Amino acid sequence: MRREQSQAGFAEALVVGGGNRRLEKVDAVVDWGPVDRLLEPIYDATSGRPAYPPLSMVKVVLLQSWYGLGDPAMEEALGDRLSFRRFAGLGLGEAVPDHSTICRFRGELVRRGLAEAVFDEINRQLMGRGLIVQQGTLIDATLVDAAAAEPPRQKGGGRSAADPDAAWTKRPGGVARFGYKLHVAVDRDTQMVRGARLTPANVNEVVVGHELVQGDEAAVWADKGYVGPAMRQHLKACGIKDRVQRKASRVRRLSPWEVVRNKLIGRVRGRIEGVFGALKRSYGLERMRYMGLPRNASATFMTLTAWNLARAADRAG
Repeated sequence: MRREQSQAGFAEALVVGGGNRRLEKVDAVVDWGPVDRLLEPIYDATSGRPAYPPLSMVKVVLLQSWYGLGDPAMEEALGDRLSFRRFAGLGLGEAVPDHSTICRFRGELVRRGLAEAVFDEINRQLMGRGLIVQQGTLIDATLVDAAAAEPPRQKGGGRSAADPDAAWTKRPGGVARFGYKLHVAVDRDTQMVRGARLTPANVNEVVVGHELVQGDEAAVWADKGYVGPAMRQHLKACGIKDRVQRKASRVRRLSPWEVVRNKLIGRVRGRIEGVFGALKRSYGLERMRYMGLPRNASATFMTLTAWNLARAADRAG
């Protein structure tokens, strides 16, 4: 059984202040009705103790991404921040979700695969409003350390019993990292994330890159790690300009024109590094928080949704 999302009551009407302009702008940039309908399967039992509205809980998870709050800290913040309650649709006289409720809700998002569906729906709306420009896509990947302790490196890489989905990979220069790899497609003009895949760290970019092409952009920019027939053929089939850097080989050196071309592409493609930096510094993606690919992928899609909504609120003015 689901509780209905609270409407502003008499007590709230008497409160002056407590507003948060950023949250108000985010709330206005999205039609939450379609998102709520996506979440209908959650807590749809007709009997039992009423659960918090799934839309309220999604907004709680978004708040956690924006403000870097764990579950206990989120419970405490909901208890004393009026702007958080307003955004989540929780009345002043209503008990707030405790940390275990928030944790269980994230588990439902994982179990039903709904985090990516929420990400896609919100992106669909942002494109409909012209907030995602769709003129070009930047594709790249970044490593994110696992939450689990690093297992001993051994032949074949070495796996963690706590997180068997995480993997070792070797960076240029021989430095090894243990964790996951986040592959993203970023809108060139707005830096909003249009598509993403989370994989073990040892999955090569060329394996995933063509899956991140959106199909409606004018051009795709990527570094030489994406050179391969799958990307080349996909771009050609979609009529998208190929702005993937060229790669030299043992039998063929780059021509002077290709060297210049790579530099020009690099100047545009390099904008994605700022997105990765912000996601790691301000959105907690320096390190995964959970064990296992499904839980981490779900959490990552919610984080990317929060990033896009913040960017959209700024663009909407």
